[in-house]
Amino acid sequence: MTENSFNDKVVLVTGAARRIGAAIVTCLHGNGARVAIHYRGSAEAAAELAATLNAARADSAQAFQADLLDVGHLPGLVAAVTQWGGRLDGLVNNASTFYPTPVGAITEEHWTDLVGSNFKAPLFLSQAVAPHLREAHGAIVNIVDIHAQRPLRDHGVYGSAKAALAMLTRSLAKDLAPDVRVNGVSPGAVLWPENGMTDAVQETILRQIPLRRPGDPSDIAGCVLYLLRDATYVTGQIIAVDGGRSLGW
Repeated sequence: MTENSFNDKVVLVTGAARRIGAAIVTCLHGNGARVAIHYRGSAEAAAELAATLNAARADSAQAFQADLLDVGHLPGLVAAVTQWGGRLDGLVNNASTFYPTPVGAITEEHWTDLVGSNFKAPLFLSQAVAPHLREAHGAIVNIVDIHAQRPLRDHGVYGSAKAALAMLTRSLAKDLAPDVRVNGVSPGAVLWPENGMTDAVQETILRQIPLRRPGDPSDIAGCVLYLLRDATYVTGQIIAVDGGRSLGW
């Protein structure tokens, strides 16, 4: 997609009501796209975001509820989005769950949740949107994680699921070419976890970042925009947006 051609393109962003997902939606919308805001439980935040965007440009945003772990409902989500938008040009697999799973305390429920949200859902949702994206010569962007390559202590299930998502990104890039481009973005320290992190841990992480500061959600959103709109000769790539942290720590 070129810059001018991005106007009125329809993009579905999962987990888009809050945090990085909301930043991605706002960025894409600000550059001309119509945005489908997926949410699971954050109905109020999704509705408020859609209302704000529609106030700026009528019928340019719509909220859609779905539990992505129930893959049987994903074709229905895609059908609802395409009925609203009339087409589908892009998918951003952003929805994710993140929490520690220390060895010895890992349960099957942890596996189902973490692998489901970070790998299974992106796989089946990408499969559901593929016919529409082929028709539109669209693109998929998966939000991966720098810990898909370098393990984070006590997060073995999460890291493994994100590693699977990284391989899925490359596999889909091959399988959906030449009609659909598939890339990924790996955030580093962009937003601290909502369940809390001590100042000491935050300072340790910041010392590992060559740029010596956390990133902003707009950094991730800008990279997603680049991959959807501008990177017409890029597929199968995963860009780390981490201030240089993945260079080694």
